[in-house]
Amino acid sequence: MQIVHAPHLPVRPEWLSLRDEPVLEPALVIVDAHHHLWDRQTGRYLADEFGSDVKSGHRIVSTVYVQCRSMLREHGPDAMKPVGEVEFANGIAAMFASGAYGPARCCDAIVGGADLTLGAELDSVLETMQQVSGGRLRGIRNPLAWHASPEVSSSPVTPPRELMTNPAFRQGVRTLGRFGLALDAWVYHTQLDELYALARAAGDVTVVIDHFGGPLGVGPHAGQRAEVHAEWARKLARLATLPNTRMKLGGAGMSVFGFDFATRALPPSSTQLADAWRPYFETCVELFGAERCMFESNFPVDKGMFNYRVLWNAFKRLASPMSADEKAALFSGTAASTYRLAIPGDNT
Repeated sequence: MQIVHAPHLPVRPEWLSLRDEPVLEPALVIVDAHHHLWDRQTGRYLADEFGSDVKSGHRIVSTVYVQCRSMLREHGPDAMKPVGEVEFANGIAAMFASGAYGPARCCDAIVGGADLTLGAELDSVLETMQQVSGGRLRGIRNPLAWHASPEVSSSPVTPPRELMTNPAFRQGVRTLGRFGLALDAWVYHTQLDELYALARAAGDVTVVIDHFGGPLGVGPHAGQRAEVHAEWARKLARLATLPNTRMKLGGAGMSVFGFDFATRALPPSSTQLADAWRPYFETCVELFGAERCMFESNFPVDKGMFNYRVLWNAFKRLASPMSADEKAALFSGTAASTYRLAIPGDNT
C-alpha cells in the first residue's frame, strides 16, 4: 500500500474558541461510536486532549476507538505490528477506567487494524489482539477508500483498487465472523456497490459503514451535491437491504465532503451543521432505521471544522423530531449492540 499524507484539516484552538453554545439535552446518554487517538508531527490527541473534549458538557458514557495506525510495533513481523495499536488503545481504556479522566469509559470497545489478506496467518494475529485488548476488541478496519482522482483522498494509506474483490481479503472478512468481530469500512460513495457485494458475501459479519457512506463533494464531484446524493442514496438503499449492515452518522468534517465551514471567519454553529447534514441524516435513517444507525464524532479528524460540544448539539438538532426510543438507538443503543457494550443509565 502506498503511504501518503492525509489532507485532514488542521485543528485551530483559537478559531474553535470563537464558537460556544449551551449543551442541548445534557442528560441524553451518548456512546461516541468512532474516534481516534494519536501523537504525530501533525498534532497530539491523547487521553488529556480527548478527555477534555469528552467533558465538554454532553453525557458521554462510553466510546469506540477505531484504527488509525497509532503506535504500531516498531519491531517484529509486519503482520503483528498492528497489535501495538490495540495494546495502546487498551492502555488508554485503563487510564479512563481509573476515573482520573472523568466518568466516561473511553476506548471501551476497540476496532483494530489487521491485514485481512494474510490467509491462515490472520488467526494468530486476531488471537494476539484479543489477548492484549483486555476483552475490548470488537472489530477490524482496513484502508478501503480509493478513488481515481488525485484530488480525492482522506486517508494516509491508499489501498489497492480491487481490494474488496480480492479473494484473500474476502476470506479474511469471513474469518472475522469466526472471531465474532465486525468489519468497519470507510469507503467513498463511488465504492458502495463493491461494499454491497462484500457485505452480501459475508452475511455472518456485521459490516459497519463509516462516515455516512462517503458522499464526495470534491474533485470531479465538486458542485454536484444533488447528483452525488441521488447516486449515494440509490447505492445505500441496496446496502440497507442486508441485515448485517450498520451506518455511522458523522465524519462530515473531513474535507472530502466538500463543506467550506473551515474557511469562514467563525466556526459553524450546531444549527448550520444540522442544516448542512440533514439530507444525509434523513436518508440514512429512512433506509436503515434508527436501530441500525449510530452517531460518531470522528475526532480529532473532524475537529478542524468544529468543536466537540457544537458537534453533539448538531446531532441532537438532527434527531429532535425522533421518538425517545429512536434517540436512544442513535445516541447509544445501536453502538452498544454493534460493539457489545454495557451502557450505564438510560436516556431519561
